[in-house]
Amino acid sequence: MAKPIVAIVGRPNVGKSTLFNKLIGERRSIVEDIPGVTRDRIYGECEWCGRKFSIIDTGGIEPKTDDIILKQMRFQAQVAIESADVILFMCDVRSGLTASDRDIAVMLQKSGKPIIPCINKCDSVGQLPFEFYEFYELGFDCEPIALSSVHGSGTGDILDAVVEALPEYSPDEEDDDSIKVAVIGKPNAGKSSIINKIVGQNRLIVSDIAGTTRDAVDTLVENEHGKFTFIDTAGIRRASKINDKIEKYSVLRAHMAVERADVCLIMIDAGTGITEQDEKIAGIAHEAGKACIIVVNKWDSIEKDNSTTNTFNDRIRTALAYMPYAPIVYVSALTGQRVVTLFEHIKYVHNQANTRISTGMLNDVLADATMRAQPPSDKGKRLKIYYMTQVSVAPPTFVLFCNNAELFHFSYQRYIENCLRQTFGFGGTPIKLIVKAKGDE
Repeated sequence: MAKPIVAIVGRPNVGKSTLFNKLIGERRSIVEDIPGVTRDRIYGECEWCGRKFSIIDTGGIEPKTDDIILKQMRFQAQVAIESADVILFMCDVRSGLTASDRDIAVMLQKSGKPIIPCINKCDSVGQLPFEFYEFYELGFDCEPIALSSVHGSGTGDILDAVVEALPEYSPDEEDDDSIKVAVIGKPNAGKSSIINKIVGQNRLIVSDIAGTTRDAVDTLVENEHGKFTFIDTAGIRRASKINDKIEKYSVLRAHMAVERADVCLIMIDAGTGITEQDEKIAGIAHEAGKACIIVVNKWDSIEKDNSTTNTFNDRIRTALAYMPYAPIVYVSALTGQRVVTLFEHIKYVHNQANTRISTGMLNDVLADATMRAQPPSDKGKRLKIYYMTQVSVAPPTFVLFCNNAELFHFSYQRYIENCLRQTFGFGGTPIKLIVKAKGDE
């Protein structure tokens, strides 16, 4: 089941990012940080009272402005609002209830989502400023919550309110035995086209299911290869007239789709080649531990010679050096070239990501690896690896117990990972290694 989404919105400079950082970074007992691949920290994860949910940090909203930057920020916030299950509406008690706050409140009420008003900068201990009570005028179902995002006071009350407002767990979602496939990539890379071609070639469509965003639709396809739910992330180009840099919001869309997916198809436009934006989007899937397939679309439009494919392969492997495990498939959504082969690739990488290896077999590989390449040493102390065991799948995750975790250099971890891949495959999926020193809990 996908985690619910909580969006933090409000005017500029009311403390949204500070609260976001507090929720995903400093409350270490309840928060798990997700490594980002972009410098914009807009997406994180939190857990409270046993409920896990994703948090989106947005730029400040200025409801009435002609400033192009503020328009971009407003659009980003609107994307988050559409996608969210719960919205934290942040205001600044020092500024009081402003006209912009009222305009934003009207916009949020139209969304029909649960709104939690968070009144920031209530820094005085035990006494609320008079201005705090103005915010009751907003008329939300949830009463305003006093907050100091700098000091962290009030965050527990906010998280309690979030958990209360989150949608109920639906066991029906867990009953879906289809493979969830997120189709991610830049605008115009052919995400919708590839799904349309798949649907057109495989007529046994069970149903269309509303997705987590207003303009995303999950398409359930059942054929001789199995059951697949394709998660389309198209639609971002609708607002492209706002600014030609609007593509950065495809990163936000990709986060949402990847969260729900088992397998990610990373769409690359053969005409433009791999770009920095492609690297960012691919990095999201890699960091999330998802099985991945790199799909180069519009291959029919490229003039080719004997070295064209090898040249493309080299460029992709160089740009995406962190994910050498992902297979590369060259397709054309227009002509249908090799589109049908995607089903077998999807099944293969999904199975690889869910592979379990017995502890005995793992330690046979470990013994052979340490015999062929001695573990590193430092200042007379040598690394000793006692044993290895697998603790989870999707991605395959292994814990290695040793005498000193600091001696377990990254390069030797990479060597162990390569040995695992040579023996067991794990094609199309990242591998996670957790190193623990003897005595660590």
